Amino acid sequence: MLFSCAQKTFDLAHRALIIGILNVTPDSCSDGGHFFETEKAVSRGLELLSEGADIIDVGGESTRPGATPISAEEEMQRILPVIRGLRRRTEIPISIDTSKAIVAQAAIEAGASIINDVTALSDRKMTEVAASTKAGLILMHMHQTPRTMQTAPNYPNDDVVSAVANFLSAARDKALQHGVRENAIVLDPGIGFGKTATHNFSLINAIPRLNELGAPLLIGHSRKWFLNNVPGDYSPEALKERFIPSIAITSIARYHGAMLFRVHDPRAHREALRTVETLLSCHD
Repeated sequence: MLFSCAQKTFDLAHRALIIGILNVTPDSCSDGGHFFETEKAVSRGLELLSEGADIIDVGGESTRPGATPISAEEEMQRILPVIRGLRRRTEIPISIDTSKAIVAQAAIEAGASIINDVTALSDRKMTEVAASTKAGLILMHMHQTPRTMQTAPNYPNDDVVSAVANFLSAARDKALQHGVRENAIVLDPGIGFGKTATHNFSLINAIPRLNELGAPLLIGHSRKWFLNNVPGDYSPEALKERFIPSIAITSIARYHGAMLFRVHDPRAHREALRTVETLLSCHD
């Protein structure tokens, strides 16, 4: 299986990819405000690279539960200097975490080559941007919006797996119909985005089924509340408690067949992936 963006093609036959999280926001859950200044953000991006990230994912708008949307102009003011700064210093692929086509287009012109759309094409122009630029396109499932997604999330017949699978399949079909290349698409079940703890674990357990949708699967679980079942707590103590469970989920998800992992701590996740991939190679 391949994943292609304008800049590079990754062979996912045997080695999973680490996507390093770089939030250029004042209010993201676990690192909001830490890298809000451009130079700090660029330095952190290079640090993520040194720790083993294959891709740097730059986000300028928080999607934490309860988050308030910001304008495209404010989002671009946050992320474009960071993307340009990273592009001057490294050739590593850069992903832009946005749901706005105008922001994605500007980010690609600044040096990004992957679009990480947590709303899976809510902006009708996003497929046009992805197709015309040959960017990679990550399509994620989210229940409702960040502001409301954790208000008693529920699914028909309490079957979160079928709901997410159907949504992602439709989003992939839509992207293909609008000219996005098949090997440019990655699917993300949206761990933590409008799901209870049980929903999240059900989706992780269902990775083999979700892999049947025909695109590489990304898992974004790093530091999320369900790992110690303390919603809303992003204190240093809570984040520390979630570190080892995050590594455990990476190992389990990779064994089940997920191939991309969006994380805050690349080195530890890379070591976990190497161990699992050594084990999997014994099956070949």
